[in-house]
Amino acid sequence: MPFRLIFMGTPDFAVPTLLELVAHGHEVVAVYTRAPKPGGRRGLQLQPTPVEREARRLGIPVLTPKTLKTPEALEEFRAHDADAAVVVAYGMILPQAILDVPKLGCFNLHGSLLPRWRGAAPINRAIMAGDAESGVMVMKMDVGLDTGDVAMAERLAISDSMTASDLHDALAPLGADLMVRAMGALERGGLQFRKQSEDGVTYAAKIEKAEARIDWSKPAHAVLRHIHGLSPFPGAWAELDDGGTPVRLKILRCELAKGSGAPGDVLDGNLAIACGDGAIRLLELQREGKARMQAADFLRGTPLKPPARLS
Repeated sequence: MPFRLIFMGTPDFAVPTLLELVAHGHEVVAVYTRAPKPGGRRGLQLQPTPVEREARRLGIPVLTPKTLKTPEALEEFRAHDADAAVVVAYGMILPQAILDVPKLGCFNLHGSLLPRWRGAAPINRAIMAGDAESGVMVMKMDVGLDTGDVAMAERLAISDSMTASDLHDALAPLGADLMVRAMGALERGGLQFRKQSEDGVTYAAKIEKAEARIDWSKPAHAVLRHIHGLSPFPGAWAELDDGGTPVRLKILRCELAKGSGAPGDVLDGNLAIACGDGAIRLLELQREGKARMQAADFLRGTPLKPPARLS
């Protein structure tokens, strides 16, 4: 028998799970998401979250509380009379009183292979660290930071060509399918849990803009993974110095290349850049205030050759 569910999520990553739960017959009685933020061309219009837009299209009631720690918020949550809550990148801590409300518990879909990369930015951090694989896990929530018992998992290889956007887009539908299967197992009474290991715990701290500047003195593979882990947001960047006014460039996609030189040196006319060990070739980039573009399009407007450099 399908469940009465509360769904709690905010970004694009959460939307496939909401859609799959509804498609499989579960009754989503309420959607909790973050409040709209100013956006649009001039930042004047309030922009609903991707989850709110989808919930309203489906006719599901939407709630955007600023906190879940008040008696009023607890009473409102309890009034939904839900069997379980499904949480996907909600962005707000659930206090114990809220976790205790649903009859069967609160279940989180997390974008890493726990206990590796607990926290806010697991997709970015896995790429930036050079991990060979990532994945999604369904976890029964407790009050810790992604410390709950794990029920099910799916793994996915990370290639050097993958950006954070690529990995996000691969994990989101994988996670949606996993959560639907987890709810099916929970219905049948067959969802089993295991405690997370205390070995291998790492934390995926929120990405800070100060991290985005490229350090060309690092080995080429580390530079590539740094660039791809921050693509498209906030975007790893460097300053182009070709004898004129320095121009900030976001580097969004690259590949390993042959060659060597002083870190940051442009090695040829096809955007090969020297690193501390080896080199990378820029494939997609963005001038400050401009649209992203392929390397060939960039070179038509800004032909770069040695001795230009990226600092």
